[in-house]
Amino acid sequence: MGPLKETDAVLFIDRKGRRYLKILRAGKRIEIRGQIEPESLFGLDEGSRVKSSAGESYLILRPTYADLIPHLPRAAQVIYPKDTGPMLLWGDVYPGATVIEGGIGAGALTIALLRAVGPHGRVISYEIREDFAAAARRNVAAFFGNAPNWTLKLRDLYQGFDEIAADRIFLDLPEPGRALNVAAPALRPGGVFVGYVPTALQLKDTVEALQRRPDFGEIDSFETLMRHWRVKGMSVRPQHRMVAHSAFIIIARRLANVSAASPAEAMASDIMNHDGDVAEDLDGGESDD
Repeated sequence: MGPLKETDAVLFIDRKGRRYLKILRAGKRIEIRGQIEPESLFGLDEGSRVKSSAGESYLILRPTYADLIPHLPRAAQVIYPKDTGPMLLWGDVYPGATVIEGGIGAGALTIALLRAVGPHGRVISYEIREDFAAAARRNVAAFFGNAPNWTLKLRDLYQGFDEIAADRIFLDLPEPGRALNVAAPALRPGGVFVGYVPTALQLKDTVEALQRRPDFGEIDSFETLMRHWRVKGMSVRPQHRMVAHSAFIIIARRLANVSAASPAEAMASDIMNHDGDVAEDLDGGESDD
């Protein structure tokens, strides 16, 4: 990316590790316990150190995605990096994919999806709240840049998606299960459904809604917990605080249109889907797992 330039997002890190996210704009002084002229940063390499007018020293770096999201301007809660990574991996988002996003918030996941699908993929976002949509547009423009392959639709997605046969669909909604009637035709057979809900009751409702449908299978759900460690001399220990529960992630695969499974078939499928269990085949033999 080269040296710093105008409109770059820059992270200022002080001697105590406190972080301040700023955008370099000519003529607009940066104020963090003193002032810094943005023009003095143009042309500097990342990893340089600069001083404010008050003599405070700062390390300057372009933010990584993990740096950016906690500092992203927002009116709604964002999906944090510890969840975004597993969502992209378990959702199997790949370059060139067409992805539908339902519920956009501040645009944190949108940025991650745009990076993952690349210039030849597409991201179509649905958001019902105009203020959230406006904030997401600003954040994508400021922290991702030009995104001609991104479409934002201000609409109630429960009324249906325009798209059919998308590769992946991500729903960050209070009731993802209620959207399955419109999500199913929008997703191609084999495509991946990803739901994101904060509470155990929402998890239960969403998983049970998926289980009732013959056009979704391979249902899985999990949460991620992240704990940092402190390494200083002979002191090697976990940090006193950790990022524990934030939300549940629900994964399912879109199946070909088939008739509903019988109760016996559903029970057999449920047994086979328990990781670590040894399931017996119908003839009494053990599986290879």
